[in-house]
Amino acid sequence: MNVLVRFPLPPVIINRRNRIPVSRAKRIESSSLMDQPKKVIVCGGGVIGVCTAYFLAEKGAAVTLIEMSDVACAASGKAGGFLAYDWCDGGPLEELARVSFNLHRSLSEELDGPRSYGYRALTTLSLTVRESERSSASRSLPSWIDGPARSPKTIGTPETTAQVHPQLFTRTLIDRAVEKYGVKVEIAKLERVEVEEGRVGSVVLEGGRALEADAVVLAVGPWSSKLGLLSSLFRVYGLKAHSIVLEPRDGSSITPHALFLSYYSSGGRGGALDPEVYPRPTGEVYVCGMSKEEEVPDDPAEIRGNPESIAMLKRVAKTVSSHLGEGEGGVKAEQACFLPCTDDGIPVIGEVPGVKGCYVATGHNCWGILNGPATGAALAQLLLHGHSTIVDLKRFSPSRFLLPTNP
Repeated sequence: MNVLVRFPLPPVIINRRNRIPVSRAKRIESSSLMDQPKKVIVCGGGVIGVCTAYFLAEKGAAVTLIEMSDVACAASGKAGGFLAYDWCDGGPLEELARVSFNLHRSLSEELDGPRSYGYRALTTLSLTVRESERSSASRSLPSWIDGPARSPKTIGTPETTAQVHPQLFTRTLIDRAVEKYGVKVEIAKLERVEVEEGRVGSVVLEGGRALEADAVVLAVGPWSSKLGLLSSLFRVYGLKAHSIVLEPRDGSSITPHALFLSYYSSGGRGGALDPEVYPRPTGEVYVCGMSKEEEVPDDPAEIRGNPESIAMLKRVAKTVSSHLGEGEGGVKAEQACFLPCTDDGIPVIGEVPGVKGCYVATGHNCWGILNGPATGAALAQLLLHGHSTIVDLKRFSPSRFLLPTNP
C-alpha cells in the first residue's frame, strides 16, 4: 500500500535581513578581484531564477530576487516536475540534463526533498491508448491503469527518472536561500535595466525606484520577449501548455508510474496526441498536454486554460484509468502556463553581448524544472569566476545569435 504524504505549502519569506555576515574575501573567489560583483539582482521568481539566486548566494554574493507576482506562480508552479537523467543524450542538453538530475538528488538530500516537495524516483512507461478499443486489464501494467492501454514499454527506471512537486521545490529552495544565505525577495515589476557605458548599473522597478547592482540576471522565462534588451538579440516565444490536477478518491492505489501516451481519440484527426500522466506522492494525479504557441500576456495571473483543452485532458484521464474519471474524486486544478522556447530549441544562458554584468537564463522549454539546478549553478560560476566548470555554457551563449548564418 502506498502511503500518502501531505506537503504543507512553504511560505516565501520576503525582505528578511541577512543573518550570516559574509566577508569580502569569501564573496570574491576569482583572480580578477576588481571585476567581481558584490550585489546581484536576479529578475524572475521561477525555478531558473530561484536556482540561480540560491547558488549565487551560497557562493557569497549578496542577492536580491525580484518577482512581479509570486514565487513559482507561472510554469514553475504548474509544471509536471518530471526529471530524466539521460533523455537529452545525443543533443546539446546532454551534459546540462545529466548534471542537473544529479544536483536534484543532492538537493533532495540537503532539503529533505521526499518530505518537503515530493521528490521520489519513478518508473516511467510509454503506452498506446485508443478510445475505440475496449478496456482490458493487463498483467504487465499496474492495476490502476485499467483502460485500453496497449504496447507498454519501460522508458525510465528509478535510477534514471524521478519527480518533484515543482512549486514546492521552488519555494523550498528560495526559503532556504533566504534563511541560510540572506537572499532578499521583493515583489515588484521590473521596468527596465539601466546600462551605462556598456555596463549594467541598476534595475528600475515600477514606480521609478532604482536598485543598484554589480550584476543583473534576467530569468523571466517567456516574458523575455517583453524586454527590448533581449528581444533585440533573439526570440523567445511562449508555448501554452495545459494541465489538470486530480484527487482520486482512493489515491493509495495509484502507484509511482509516470505515463507517456500516444493517445488516439475516437474520430480524431491529425494523428495521436501525446499527453502525460504523473501520479504524485500526495495522492494527486497530474495530467498535461494540449500545447500550442500563443501570445504571452503581461501578467501571469491573466493566464487561463482553454476549455476544449481542459476537457480533452479529463477525457484522457478517465480513459486511461477508471480511478481518474468523473465521480471518482475531485478536480483540484484546471490550469495553463507558458513554456519559454527559442527558435533553435536550445536555452539561452550567459552574459548579454555588449552589456557587461548583464546575464540571461531562459528558453528551457519543457525541461525547466529538470535543468534549473545546473543552470543556476553554472551561471553562478560564470558570473563570479568568469567561467563555468560544472557545465560548458558555450553552446548556450546568447552570442550565438550574433554569428552569421549560412545562406
